[in-house]
Amino acid sequence: MSFPDIASDLKAKLPETRGRLIPNQSLAELTWFRVGGPAQVLFTPEDEADLAYFRANLPNDIPLTVVGLGSNLIVRDGGVPGVVIRLGRGFNEIKVEEGQRIRAGTAVPDVKVARAAQEASIAGLAFLRGIPGGIGGALRMNGGAYGRETKDALIEARGVDAQGNIRVFTNVDMHYTYRHCGAPDDVIFTQALFQGQPGDTSEISAEMDKITESREATQPIKSRTGGSTFKNPPGQKAWQLIDAAGCRGLIVGGAQVSELHCNFLINLGGASAADIETLGETVRRRVSEHSGVALEWEIKRIGVAG
Repeated sequence: MSFPDIASDLKAKLPETRGRLIPNQSLAELTWFRVGGPAQVLFTPEDEADLAYFRANLPNDIPLTVVGLGSNLIVRDGGVPGVVIRLGRGFNEIKVEEGQRIRAGTAVPDVKVARAAQEASIAGLAFLRGIPGGIGGALRMNGGAYGRETKDALIEARGVDAQGNIRVFTNVDMHYTYRHCGAPDDVIFTQALFQGQPGDTSEISAEMDKITESREATQPIKSRTGGSTFKNPPGQKAWQLIDAAGCRGLIVGGAQVSELHCNFLINLGGASAADIETLGETVRRRVSEHSGVALEWEIKRIGVAG
């Protein structure tokens, strides 16, 4: 499927845009599942100022969707109408600052921030090693792993709102709860400032190695997967509910519930986005029938059906 080309119209309406506007750009290769249709227009802003100009001048009737590194994401087979924004090189800087602080652009992979902290002998950020994806997604979802969450380390986040204004949000302003951020949905985060503590480089390295080994032993990280599929219900583990409902190894089309960790869905090779989403909904139905628990998607799903 392809959409009408609106990229040239946008270039004419927003002449000072410096980033690339690409019509009908496939999004499948930008997601860890490797499925899904195209973006009507993919925009990769050069930097925060370029993003702010684009947002301030984008016509209100054009839908806008933001994607990160594509780890916790299903793009539906029909693609995504309007503009899809993906932050890239202009948002991938990491700076170590005084007082055991690290400032990182939102296109930086979480693991790179963990490594930068380790090299600077900053403790308290090793948990980021266990979160797939980038800092932008961690901010928006209060990403967490191995006993810590983004809210435990964040000082402030910076972003651009729908009017093109640069805004700064303190940790309190983010209104974090489990896998949820209460900052306005229209804000596109561009940068985060994290607080760590003085630490020992070798001890932090050992902690990160332990996280790596645990992930490799318990999660299908070498498969085409999307991270944790469902949020853990209060006081319960999603994978245990899925297992108890008999869904381990369940297959729909080219998609399968992981045998290794059944809160992970896998593209076996030829899956469509519909296969993966249908499998997830089948799991939700079976868990609801078995235990009465309504699992909530943790993976974000965007776009239209094919």
